[in-house]
Amino acid sequence: MNQPDPSFTPIAEIDAHWMRHAIRLAQMAQAAGEVPVGAVIVKDGNLLAEGWNRPISTSDPTAHAEMIALRAAAQNIGNYRLLDTTLYVTLEPCAMCASAMVHARVKRLVYAATDPRAGAAGSVFNIVQHAALNHRLDMTTGVLAGECSGLLRSFFAARRQVRENV
Repeated sequence: MNQPDPSFTPIAEIDAHWMRHAIRLAQMAQAAGEVPVGAVIVKDGNLLAEGWNRPISTSDPTAHAEMIALRAAAQNIGNYRLLDTTLYVTLEPCAMCASAMVHARVKRLVYAATDPRAGAAGSVFNIVQHAALNHRLDMTTGVLAGECSGLLRSFFAARRQVRENV
C-alpha cells in the first residue's frame, strides 16, 4: 500500500489516506456480519497495527476494532505504551476503547462518524480529553464522516430489514 510521505503531505490528506484504510477494514467486519468499524494505528507515517470489529465472531465483548489494533500495536513494538502514535477509527470510540487509548498513551485520535449513543470522545463523554486524567489525546473528528456514517446506516438498515422479514 502506498503511504503518503508525511514530510510533504498536508495532514488532512494523510488523515484521509489512513481513514480510507480503516474503511476497508470496516468493510471486512461488515462482510463477516460484524458492525462495520475499522481502526489503524500509525507511527511515523507507517502502519503499526490494524483491527476491525469482531465481538460477535469471537464471543468477546472487548473485541472492538480499536482494542484489537491496540493489542496488535503493543505486541508489534513490545511495549504497552504507544507513544507518538495516531489511532484512526471509523466510529467514535466507546468508553472502553477511549480509556484504553488513554492508558496506552496514544498521542492522537482521528475518527470519522460520531456516536451519539455511546461516544466517549465528545458525544456522550470525553474520556480522551478529560482534565482529571493524566493523559489527554489530541483529536480530529469528521474525517470521511459521510462515508463512514453511510456504511453504518446501511448496515443497520439491512439488519432491521432482515428482522422485519423474519
